Amino acid sequence: MSRHARPDPAPDANPLLTVRDAALRLNVTPRTLKYYEERGLVTPTRSEGRYRLYDEHDLEQFARILRLRALGFSLHGITEMLKRPLESVGDGRRRYSHESLQQIADALAQQIDTLDARIGAVRRELKEAQSVRAELADDLDYLKRRLAGEPSEALIGERLAASRRRQDAERGAPPLTQAPSSTALKSANKPGHARASKGAEKRGAKRTQKQSDDEDGGERA
Repeated sequence: MSRHARPDPAPDANPLLTVRDAALRLNVTPRTLKYYEERGLVTPTRSEGRYRLYDEHDLEQFARILRLRALGFSLHGITEMLKRPLESVGDGRRRYSHESLQQIADALAQQIDTLDARIGAVRRELKEAQSVRAELADDLDYLKRRLAGEPSEALIGERLAASRRRQDAERGAPPLTQAPSSTALKSANKPGHARASKGAEKRGAKRTQKQSDDEDGGERA
């Protein structure tokens, strides 16, 4: 007898198959069987040399998994289905009872609720991360433009204007770029209004210059 030959099993024994023999029996690759084992769907016995050995019950489990996969069921769904036994019906076939189907449905619904909660948390975290990134991008753009030699007065004026636009948007105020009314145009043409506008421009320029000096002083510090 060859040293690789195995003795014939007793007639009443349950033969154990290697992963290669089981794969041939089920018409799949050995890697497929190992994959389902890694997912915890089937737990074969092990020989003394730690080789996988499959009995008839394991082959039945694999056959159920392959049928359910062919029908498009997910591995998570199959995992829940394998926890419930099939029951014999009058025509000789086996099916899930109504109670088992309800248990499977409840388990899957609970998994969906858990995933929905995780998705909501990830979306909130993503929104916060996008907001922080936008703020950092504005800061970086300012610094790059300063390094490129642009005057701080103009850059600070842009940042102040952008800040006012954001505040107006948050309050729901109309944008500052809307067309002036006819009354405003008539008022703007009056000499007194023109002098007041020039005075406001000068005061605004002084404030911008002061903020620029403060910013430059902060850098020097």
